Amino acid sequence: METVDFETDLSLFKYDNLEQLPPAYRDLAEAERAERIESARAELGDDVIILGHNYQRREIVEHADFIGDSYQLSKHAAEADADYVVFCGVTFMAESADIITDDDQTVILPSMEASCPMAGMAEALQVDAAWTELNEAADDDENIIPITYMNSYADLKAFCAEQGGLVCTSSNAHKAFEYAFERGDKVLFLPDKHLGDNTAHRLGMADATAEWDPWDPEAADAAEVADADIVLWDGYCQVHERFTERHVESFREAHPDGNVIVHPECRREVVEAADVAGSTSTICETVENADPGETWAIGTEIHLTNHLQRWHPEVEVLPLCGDACMDCNAMRQVDPNYLTWVLEGLADGIERNVVEVDPREKELAGLALERMLEV
Repeated sequence: METVDFETDLSLFKYDNLEQLPPAYRDLAEAERAERIESARAELGDDVIILGHNYQRREIVEHADFIGDSYQLSKHAAEADADYVVFCGVTFMAESADIITDDDQTVILPSMEASCPMAGMAEALQVDAAWTELNEAADDDENIIPITYMNSYADLKAFCAEQGGLVCTSSNAHKAFEYAFERGDKVLFLPDKHLGDNTAHRLGMADATAEWDPWDPEAADAAEVADADIVLWDGYCQVHERFTERHVESFREAHPDGNVIVHPECRREVVEAADVAGSTSTICETVENADPGETWAIGTEIHLTNHLQRWHPEVEVLPLCGDACMDCNAMRQVDPNYLTWVLEGLADGIERNVVEVDPREKELAGLALERMLEV
């Protein structure tokens, strides 16, 4: 069968133009770098827009023009007139911004090391090989539709478009599944097995799933996996997989009147034990709309919890896993020193760490996003 027809490479080798932080920028004090960031911004004016993902630290988001989740921020970039989009997030987010912004806008990722581990669990080359095996094992008259979560690289989004599939967010995954089943017989969902599992439960298809383990070729028989209606790629978010049902139980013991909200990238049993499950936008809106004095435990990346604590002091906002909660090690790479460096470079006419998606990938990935907007 014919699979992807564009050239691609492992994500670690795509952007050989990305630079590391020079030594002169590594030990800047907070006050100095904040002043230098604002000075560079004043010089650049409307030529630059800074996007800060919800999972970034305070010292980043306080300089951001917009704060939000990945696709929401990309839309802000597309709506802006700025020549430069400085995306304080991870690689796949900068790629998504490049896909939907105008050709005369340049997307910059402050740190070359900000690469999402979950996105790296489903490389397009790897998926292409699994795709061939799964289709060979399926019945000849069965059509498999691939769906990739927004948290994936541009070439995987392009791959899904090539095979009749689409992209989804954590908010519209169920609609993407419905779109796929209207057009095919089975779904291959990647890279996040937990979001896929939670979506299958939402659609009443909990018993129709099977996992494909790309790391162990002998872990599952292709014919057995291909017999399932929903094939879940064995990938996950390292932050959200840390949460356990015991964390929810411990919180309820300490706060009997408290509420729990978790991200749908969490394990199924955690989502079931929570009061609410939803995207980062849903988490923010839930706390924003909470009554003063309410207590909410947040099951997502710790920096968003910290932001919500500052933004809504009238609500008691707590990390679901207490002192054991950690940050995203990929987001952590975008520190304020990197932001200082790239902004001062732009002020001097130097473009650093530009993320530019291959034109063919950009066209196909854009198609996958357009299909998402249809659902």
